[in-house]
Amino acid sequence: MITREERYLGCLIGLACGDALGGPVEFDTRQQMDARFPDGLREFTGGGWLHLFPGEITDDTQMSLDVARSLCTFPDGNMDDLAGRFLAWRNSQPKDIGNTTRDALDRLARGVPWNEAGEQAHQNRGPRDSAGNGAIMRCAPVAMRFRSSAVKLRDISIDVSRITHANPLCTWASVAVDQAIAALLDGATLPVAFERSATSIDSESVLLAISQSTTSSRDEIASGGYVLDTLSAAFWSLRQSESFEEAVVTAVGLGGDTDTTGAVVGAMAGAYYGLDAIPARWRDRVQYRDELTELAHCLHRHSETDRP
Repeated sequence: MITREERYLGCLIGLACGDALGGPVEFDTRQQMDARFPDGLREFTGGGWLHLFPGEITDDTQMSLDVARSLCTFPDGNMDDLAGRFLAWRNSQPKDIGNTTRDALDRLARGVPWNEAGEQAHQNRGPRDSAGNGAIMRCAPVAMRFRSSAVKLRDISIDVSRITHANPLCTWASVAVDQAIAALLDGATLPVAFERSATSIDSESVLLAISQSTTSSRDEIASGGYVLDTLSAAFWSLRQSESFEEAVVTAVGLGGDTDTTGAVVGAMAGAYYGLDAIPARWRDRVQYRDELTELAHCLHRHSETDRP
């Protein structure tokens, strides 16, 4: 039997492993992935346009770490603290920052409040260009913290998203992913978790993206940086697989925004299959493993305080 604590560890370390596996092949096409890795990419390779070392994480995990750190410091959520952490990360000159994230964080740096910066970036970039996947890649720690409180999970998921991604597609996609993860942390089956992901989602487009993951073929699944594509691709990849490794390998094999699809699937699959299901050759080498472990334990402890 998989304990809940093992699911917590699997969720956060799984996110990082999916990110690290996908990072070096980000922007490779599906055709390139199929040709280079006919059996799927199964080892940390390093390289790529970011010149990563094997096991190195990208902005997906870096921002997730900041969400987890903030929630461990302020268990009820503190968006001013989190915005400050995002800004400090931006100022550290990371290898990559998404376009919408950069737009919003640049506004934060100029003194725009956290609850306005993402909205301004949304208006500046327009409805399509502001609908990137930069929020759902980092939302898992919210599900881990507020697993037992549906209202807080929804509200904090939305707030964590709108610091940089205020587009409603992004905020509601974050809620959907977090609701799925919360169910998986509680030991739900995949069908139940996917059903719960759609609970009280106020976006027909997000609901359609979830449903498409049940009916689409691989050729019909897109895997770029658009938030609805990542949402469908992540849910689809998890549905196709019977192990943590296969779920992440399937996701990364779709090509495109491989680190983010890998990170979202890694978090969900880790919550479902637990820590021990993550291949040791990944979990032992992934960057920040010790801190990820500590933060997972911390979020688990805080989540238990919400139990009725």
